[in-house]
Amino acid sequence: MTERKHKLVLDIDAMTDRFYSDVCLLGIMASIKDYRFCWQVNHLTLRNFKVNTDLELTLRRKGRDYFFPVYEYHESIKNLKHYLYNNQNDGEYLLPEFKHIDFLWLLKGDGLTDETKEETIQLIKGLDSVQLVIELENEKIKNKEYLLF
Repeated sequence: MTERKHKLVLDIDAMTDRFYSDVCLLGIMASIKDYRFCWQVNHLTLRNFKVNTDLELTLRRKGRDYFFPVYEYHESIKNLKHYLYNNQNDGEYLLPEFKHIDFLWLLKGDGLTDETKEETIQLIKGLDSVQLVIELENEKIKNKEYLLF
């Protein structure tokens, strides 16, 4: 009797497609530390972003680990989740194709509408530290898998 071993392969492309099926990603330029930016967002918009250490992203580059904190806020009424990523850590970038972007604001969930996107963009533009807010098109994100958790 021969026992066959099956190798399980993780389909990253399928996972990425599922993750991005109901997502909007905003790029933010703001010369401010992530905790100060998060404080401004919470204080001025009555959100309640909190750092989630379980979601912190770690990338290994140049023989060392780089850590990218993730802040989260959930709107239970709209079934919408907001995630705020710091795009930089000690000269390395979470999404290197967007080196000019300091923060990534990801909206995910059933409550994601064009109106919600526009409201969020206007809300972010109202912060003093923000120079630019743009919607990042999924097709232009080369390293989508880096945002998965």
